[in-house]
Amino acid sequence: MRRDYFELDVTNVDWAAEGAEPAQPLVEIDFSGPGENLRERLSDTDGELLAGEDVDVAFRLQEELDAGEPVPGVVAVTNRVTGEYVLELNEQAEDVLAFIEAARAYTEAKEADGYRVIVSIDGEEMVEYEKDTFLVYDADGEFLRERSLIPPGVEL
Repeated sequence: MRRDYFELDVTNVDWAAEGAEPAQPLVEIDFSGPGENLRERLSDTDGELLAGEDVDVAFRLQEELDAGEPVPGVVAVTNRVTGEYVLELNEQAEDVLAFIEAARAYTEAKEADGYRVIVSIDGEEMVEYEKDTFLVYDADGEFLRERSLIPPGVEL
């Protein structure tokens, strides 16, 4: 699936920088390509939609982080059981890292899952996940623990 078929919208992140009342960050991903392809990827071998514990969310930088310069990267949702990509889309590192910081602050303030993900096809919601992990990797594929959202007590 082409990355340009996906549109990402993020809400509830500005409060963290402004010191306002915490609100759970939300990322909405809308797919405008061939819907059957995404439906298939969002389903298990029995045809049931994947549950939140069956998917992982990660961000992979495409270049080294450089202060002042926009750095591209790829947000990926993968099937935890098979390791296959459910979807990938291009995003700027600064935006994704700000989202992760807001999710971390929300988790600390509310002791709840850090963020929600809604995946839609042409505006029709397919799945909604509550997530508490968002892994970040550098351009060489090295895990960046300090940039990632990891629940307390979890060792990777």
